[in-house]
Amino acid sequence: MPHPLPATVADTAALLEAGGYVADTALATTVHLAMAMERPLFLEGEPGTGKTEIAKVLAGGLNRRLVRLQCYDGLDLAAAAYEWDHARQLMAIRIAEATGSADRQALSSDIYAREFLQARPLLSAIDPDLPPAVLLIDELDRADEPFEAFLLELLADFQITVPEYGTIHAQTKPVVVLTSNRTREVHDAIRRRCLYHWVDYPDARRERAILARKAPHVQPRLAAEIVAFVQKIRGQDLFKQPGVAESIDWAGALTHLNQLELTPGAVDETLGVLLKYQDDIAKIKGAEAARLVTEAKAAAAG
Repeated sequence: MPHPLPATVADTAALLEAGGYVADTALATTVHLAMAMERPLFLEGEPGTGKTEIAKVLAGGLNRRLVRLQCYDGLDLAAAAYEWDHARQLMAIRIAEATGSADRQALSSDIYAREFLQARPLLSAIDPDLPPAVLLIDELDRADEPFEAFLLELLADFQITVPEYGTIHAQTKPVVVLTSNRTREVHDAIRRRCLYHWVDYPDARRERAILARKAPHVQPRLAAEIVAFVQKIRGQDLFKQPGVAESIDWAGALTHLNQLELTPGAVDETLGVLLKYQDDIAKIKGAEAARLVTEAKAAAAG
C-alpha cells in the first residue's frame, strides 16, 4: 500500500533524507507544497544537479510506482500517452464478420473499448485500475514545443481525453515531477500549472553531505578536497560545469585508484570522469589543475 503524504515540511525533508537526498529548506518546502496542494512540480536547473533523483526518492519513500516519460525530439502522443491496438481491433472485426454478428454501429463501439487501449506513461500514471504513481516527465525541454500542448489537460485536471473512448480520470492523483535542463524555454502554459523550483549546484557544506551519503567509502580528507576542487572548478569559464553526479563518480574513481588525497597527477589522469568536453579538460589540465589542487587543499584544511 502507498504511504500517506508527508504532513509537514520537516516530514518531507525527512522523507528525502531517508532516501539519500540532501535537500535545502527551500527545495523541501516546494516539494511539500506540490504534494499538499496536488500540483505538478517543475524542477529546472543544470544537468547533474539531482532533479530526476527527487522523483525516484519520492516514489521509494511514498511506496508508489515510478512512471517515467523520457522526453526526446519527435516524442508524440502515441509514445507518451496512449495508442490503439490496431492489430487486435482488426482481429475483432474479422471475427465479427466471420461469425455473422457484425452490426456496424455496435462493432464501431466495441473496437474502441478500453481493452484495446494501450497505456503509455502518461495514461498509466492516472489509470484508476493501477496503484498510485509518481509520474516523472524527464527533460521536457528536449521534446518539441507542440508536445507541451498534450500535457496541459493532464497537469491541470489529472485526466486524459481519448476522442474515441472518453475521459479517463485519476482515482488517486499522481505526484507529478517535470524536469528541464533549460536547453530551451518551456511554455508559460506549463509553468502556470506547476510549482517551480530552480535546482542549483549545492554549496560546499551540502555537497560534502551528499558525498557522505552517496559515496560513504571515500575517506573524509579526500572527500573534502574533492568538494573544494569541484567548487572552485565551477567558477571557471567552462562549456559544461560538473554536476553533483560527476562529483560522486570522480570520488569513486579516485578511490578505485587508491588515492587518499588529491594530487595534480591524479587529477590530470581522471579529469575525464569530472569533465565531459575535451576543451574543458585541456583548459584545466596541467598547471591550472596543480593550482586548483593547492587551493582546494587549503580550503579543505580550513
